Amino acid sequence: MDLTKIISISGKPGLFKLVSQAKGSFIVEDLDKGKKTSISAHNNVSLLENVAIYGVSEEFPLKDVFTKIYEKENGGPTINHKESGATLRKYIEEVLPEYDESRVYDSDLKKLFQWYNILQAKGLVTPEPVAEVATEEVATEEKPKKKAAKAKKEE
Repeated sequence: MDLTKIISISGKPGLFKLVSQAKGSFIVEDLDKGKKTSISAHNNVSLLENVAIYGVSEEFPLKDVFTKIYEKENGGPTINHKESGATLRKYIEEVLPEYDESRVYDSDLKKLFQWYNILQAKGLVTPEPVAEVATEEVATEEKPKKKAAKAKKEE
C-alpha cells in the first residue's frame, strides 16, 4: 500500500491524489469523483503517509492501521463512517486495542473509516508484501591502476 501521494485537504471532504506541482499550487485528483483541480500551496494539506493514530505507548502509522482493518475485513469495506461514536470505538478496539481513547476523538475515527473505504473502493488498500531478503553477489570490477607520472628530465 503506497500512501506517499495520497493527501487530505483541510476544508475539503474526501481524499486526493497528488498529480503534479505547479507554480504556487498543486494539481490534485479527487479519488471519489476523479476530477482534477488545482489547489493553492497555502491550503493545509496532510500526506496520509505522515498521519498516525495515538496509542497508549506509541503512535501507529495509518498504513499499519489500514493493514489491520484490511486483514479483519478480508479485503472488503469496513463499517460506515456515519455510525455512532460508540460503534466506531468498539470497532477500533477490536482492530487496534492499544489505541489511546483519550486522545483519539470520534471525528478522527470517522475520518479513518471514511478514508479506508475510499482507498479500498479504488483498490489502493493492499496487504503489505513480506519483504524477502535476496542475497545477491555483487561483482566488483577491479579498476586498472593508474600509471605513475613520468618524472621530468632535468637539463
